[in-house]
Amino acid sequence: MNDAASALPRTIDDTLALLARADYVAERSLATAVFLSLRMGRPLFLEGEAGVGKTEIAKVLAATLGRRLVRLQCYEGLDVASAVYEWNYSRQMIEIRLAEAEGVKSREGLTEDIFSERFLIRRPLLQALEGDLAGPPVLLIDELDRTDEPFEAYLLEVLSDFQVTIPEIGTIRAEAPPIVVITSNRTREIHDAVKRRCLYHWVDYPNAERELEILRRKAPGAADQLSREVVAFVQRLRSMDLFKLPGVAETIDWTRALTELDRLALDPQVIHDTLGVLLKYQDDIARVQGSEAARILSEVKAEVAAQ
Repeated sequence: MNDAASALPRTIDDTLALLARADYVAERSLATAVFLSLRMGRPLFLEGEAGVGKTEIAKVLAATLGRRLVRLQCYEGLDVASAVYEWNYSRQMIEIRLAEAEGVKSREGLTEDIFSERFLIRRPLLQALEGDLAGPPVLLIDELDRTDEPFEAYLLEVLSDFQVTIPEIGTIRAEAPPIVVITSNRTREIHDAVKRRCLYHWVDYPNAERELEILRRKAPGAADQLSREVVAFVQRLRSMDLFKLPGVAETIDWTRALTELDRLALDPQVIHDTLGVLLKYQDDIARVQGSEAARILSEVKAEVAAQ
């Protein structure tokens, strides 16, 4: 086993510890999926609501394993030129003009020269296939559900064989497969052909105990009572029929904002003033503000006092 492979966790407990070193508090089921993905060399497909920590997994793996992070942020209309490679046309034109001025190259020789790797602009997918002294990089394909089906079809070669075919050059294959993490917010279904090439895990909202532990790591300056009340408040919001439920990222942001305001506990006024940190749609804010927030806060105070 080479040095890169020996750096990978050997057990699920090792994986939990690896994630915890970067303050990522994971459920055992998620750590199991990460462990199997690393040991089997299979892409990891993470699906779940926005803000639950899917993207963070790739960042944590890159940081804790000492690997380069290559991120492909997906969007509607993403194409090969933006995701995989394109030719440096300006440099090619300069090369053609110089060759014509010097009269030293045949047409066939010039074509072969300008379509060589030195004129190739490597985009994220091609970058991820390149070797690295620290070991294969972590390739994050973020929010795949924002792309369209033709791009998914192109991904199949990359995910199956970790290679890219460039017509002018041939096939470029990774010497060692990158660690691949794919995320989706499930705004649409991803094709089965992509999922079959991956290990799948649904990343859910954390329970209260785990969310409190996340806050203790990510917002250590917050008072214990404030953190408990924030978690209890957010957990209740997630049971409501809101347009966008608050994710863990919003819980952390809200706690940090309240800490900046020197709050040691929640009160009706500070909830009213800062609800826009937690909720991102006016209809949701209007539904929660006022009497509903007061009712939730009363329940939260009673629950925390009983702990």
